[in-house]
Amino acid sequence: QVQLVESGGGLVQPGGSLKLACAASRDIISFTVMGWYRQAPGKERELVASITRYGTANYADSAKGRFTISKDNAENTISLQMNSLQPGDTAVYYCNAVHITWKTDTYWGQGTQVTVSS
Repeated sequence: QVQLVESGGGLVQPGGSLKLACAASRDIISFTVMGWYRQAPGKERELVASITRYGTANYADSAKGRFTISKDNAENTISLQMNSLQPGDTAVYYCNAVHITWKTDTYWGQGTQVTVSS
């Protein structure tokens, strides 16, 4: 079973920055795509950013220009650098990994809380 462990969440003031990290229990190059999702209270979980095995990144409109997703294959981690944070970014952030072969296996981390407040 694959384990994804997030870290880096916390409380930050509006305009501040945070960097989230997700450590995987196996080689991340094996995953077709990995990403970050978030879920705010009373809202559905939504994609924030994703990165493919080959390093192609994709961002939600709300994240473009402020967030950067990256991967370190040697360390089996992905990261999400979040700048210019706003109260609307407050949510639990989840790491996600998808492995597609003849079937699709999806894995989730336990989540890390990000709170943007003055």
